[in-house]
Amino acid sequence: MDAGGSLFQVRIHGRGGQGVVTAAELLSVAAFVEGRFAQAFPSFGSERTGAPVMAFCRIDNARIRSREPIVEPDALIVQDATLVHQVDLFSGLRPGGYVLVNSAHSFEELGLCDLERITSPDRLVTVPATELALAHTGRPLPNAVLLGGFAALVGVVSIESVAVALGERFSSVVAEANVAAATEAYRLVESEREELARVAPD
Repeated sequence: MDAGGSLFQVRIHGRGGQGVVTAAELLSVAAFVEGRFAQAFPSFGSERTGAPVMAFCRIDNARIRSREPIVEPDALIVQDATLVHQVDLFSGLRPGGYVLVNSAHSFEELGLCDLERITSPDRLVTVPATELALAHTGRPLPNAVLLGGFAALVGVVSIESVAVALGERFSSVVAEANVAAATEAYRLVESEREELARVAPD
């Protein structure tokens, strides 16, 4: 996997009603599928529809003892780009960390070029997750789609394990649609990273 070290910490930002907590739970299940330890839990506070919410996921090869909120994530998943300039999403992001944002716009267009001071451009990726979710499932829920993109960006879990987690969570028809959406996101991110590697200076 691309992620270095054993313990890997993910913080997921979104709004109530977007499946932020479900995304963390699905990610933890994908890690379990691969024989690893994982925990997922939400932040405490308002989770009313539309309100900013957070969820956390830790993945490790050893039993996880910490139960604290994740303040120094190795990766951030942003399910709603409207939060970008409203909430301090990138607080504590570790140097060399990964950022995945649900958007059809680039980081430059989102006004996030400063993140390149923290990490390299090939670890900053946007995916039009809401559009992909609508196309495949008929619902504007980006969480499963973003997990596909996350698998390609980070490599801490595989797309196959994400598919298994989705199959365990949802009925067969819903699971199949979400797996298709997640797989398309996986391929988009994989293609984008390959292109960045191709044009990167030696």
